[in-house]
Amino acid sequence: MKLYDTPRAPNPRRVRMFLAEKGLTIPREEINLIEGGAKTDAFRTINPMQSVPVLVLDDGTALAETHAICRYVEEAVAPEPNLMGRDARERALIEMWNRRVEFGLFFHIAQVFRHLHPRLAALEQPQLAVWGEANRPKAVAQLAFWDGELGRRRFMAGDRFTIADITGLVAVDMMPVARIERPAGLNHLARWHGEVASRPSAEA
Repeated sequence: MKLYDTPRAPNPRRVRMFLAEKGLTIPREEINLIEGGAKTDAFRTINPMQSVPVLVLDDGTALAETHAICRYVEEAVAPEPNLMGRDARERALIEMWNRRVEFGLFFHIAQVFRHLHPRLAALEQPQLAVWGEANRPKAVAQLAFWDGELGRRRFMAGDRFTIADITGLVAVDMMPVARIERPAGLNHLARWHGEVASRPSAEA
């Protein structure tokens, strides 16, 4: 297998964290997004969506999209430690909370980053500052929502670390580069972030 990766991009980091939690090391090839590495003809044959991460299996199958890659790894390569659910109920709950993190917190922070950071202008066409600013208060509102949820349980999706926490950590860690300040008083979120950020996989 080979993982097409970009070191500083958030979605590839989610996959690297997932692999690190599994104790897996997969050969990687770096794609420079800023310099158009995902837009070459060669890369388009691997992923016509021109995005990373992409996991190419030994038989040549190319799996794109973060969640799809993680699903394959958990089911076909390394079932343990389990990060996506042990039975139908838990899988559904983890999927639900992960999507809420992804389409709520992660999405709004990413939109601020993509539409306001000067280095992303080459990738985000058109880069719309008004859209970036429109997502800033939504991101802050999501932080407050998750602070409330984390006051009721230890992790994003329940009482144990799961893929939802990986998505959440990568989202929150995007905030400094997106120039989004974490409001004071979100103590449950701060407790959770400190715990999850201290895991060795957070360095992946």
